[in-house]
Amino acid sequence: MGKRGSGILLHITSLPSAYGIGDLGSEAYRFVDFLSMAKQAYWQILPLNPTNHFAGDSPYFSCSAFAGNPLMISPERLMNKGLLCEEDINPIPIFPEGITDFDAVVKYKGEILDKAYENFKRSSKPSDYDDFCDANAYWLDDFALFMVLKDVFKGEVWSKWPDEFKLRDEDAINEAFEKYGDEIERQRFFQYVFEEQWAALRFYCKQLEVKIIGDLPIYVSYDSVDVWVYPELFKLDDNLNPTEVSGVPPDYFSKTGQLWNNPVYRWDVLKQNSFDWWVKRFGITFGRFDIVRIDHFRGLVQFWEIPAGEETAINGKWQPVPVLDFFDTIKGHFHEFPVIAEDLGYITSDVREVMDRYHFPGMKILLFAFGGNNGHHPYLPHNFDKNCVVYTGTHDNNTFVGWFDNEISENEKEKFLDYTDKKLAIKGLNWDIIRLAEMSVADTAIIPMQDIIGLGQEARMNQPSTPAGNWRWRLKPGEIKKTHIDKLAFLAVLYGRA
Repeated sequence: MGKRGSGILLHITSLPSAYGIGDLGSEAYRFVDFLSMAKQAYWQILPLNPTNHFAGDSPYFSCSAFAGNPLMISPERLMNKGLLCEEDINPIPIFPEGITDFDAVVKYKGEILDKAYENFKRSSKPSDYDDFCDANAYWLDDFALFMVLKDVFKGEVWSKWPDEFKLRDEDAINEAFEKYGDEIERQRFFQYVFEEQWAALRFYCKQLEVKIIGDLPIYVSYDSVDVWVYPELFKLDDNLNPTEVSGVPPDYFSKTGQLWNNPVYRWDVLKQNSFDWWVKRFGITFGRFDIVRIDHFRGLVQFWEIPAGEETAINGKWQPVPVLDFFDTIKGHFHEFPVIAEDLGYITSDVREVMDRYHFPGMKILLFAFGGNNGHHPYLPHNFDKNCVVYTGTHDNNTFVGWFDNEISENEKEKFLDYTDKKLAIKGLNWDIIRLAEMSVADTAIIPMQDIIGLGQEARMNQPSTPAGNWRWRLKPGEIKKTHIDKLAFLAVLYGRA
């Protein structure tokens, strides 16, 4: 990343929208305008991959590591392209403001996207449609078939499909492509539209010199096209069920650790294949984003492997990754490799050595900085080095106001007020912690949108280990004020980030 800059963390789905969920329409462009006026260099988002209700609508548990989320497609831009008309989108349900009702959104958007596809079939194909399908066939065709078969088999996990499909019998797969040709083309169309709308927004960001920071979860869901097509890359038994799964060990956040239940990789096989799947994954990821945050980075150095069927993460063990071979190979395929290493939690010296070797910046979280009774905490700004990214909090934390009002200990409160030279809690403390981030020596400062507005814990994006009720927060129309623009621009100029 290199030079000083600041930005805002806000997922696409958290934008305002008349259609129940933030999308790639006009509000996204207005947000880019806001970033530009506020002299912000970065827009950080969460993963763009498809979500599903069975996984709590989490963008970190997707059916594909390559596909985009059709729920982010803008009906407004489909109308501008002539693929929808007013009659197609009306009546628009009355969606709640400030949150996403995923059930209602999936029903409504599914219907109007189907209408767009029917209209697409009756119109002349865009000149680049076939080129898109051909260039992305290496993942798109299998993804489209996977989504269709999920419908055919009533949402069942792929390992419970009939054996000819579970085991991908060549004749059965070929017959399915012929039998379900129209449904498969529908899925290709959705991905084409998503990519077209995303590319247009990305181009607008480039015009206004706003870079997008994307997010790459290192694991994929078991019920995904990736595991279905490449079972040899994962630790599965003869029946293609996981033998070991992912998570993190017990720490001061959780006495039983975190059990994520993603299948873990067979790094020996990945290495034999020159990490080809990962090369392709990074390829499409760098094609969408300017910078990539690698979630759970330490899992690319050592990963916590838990026997499948365990109820907690306690009985796991650390397993090595051929990390130098991995990054040397991956980096050899790209002229630039701009990543942020999510290095939160218990990080060992070997992880630090890898980050230093490749000059990957790590993360500093100010909400974690005020525990203890000394000034040596690594997240206190005076202890930073330049090559890092400072956040007030992340999508997994409470908002600053929610933390200060509901979670902070008396010791933490006193230390925070001393550190910011505030002897009394007064309105606007959110701007004091934002100022700490902006004035720090960290090359990059990223502030969640909730902290800029000063929202409480009702605006929290995710509560880890809580399966429902997450990922729902959205900006309300008009919540961004001119004062937010002025304050952010002032701080960016004052601290050399503009």
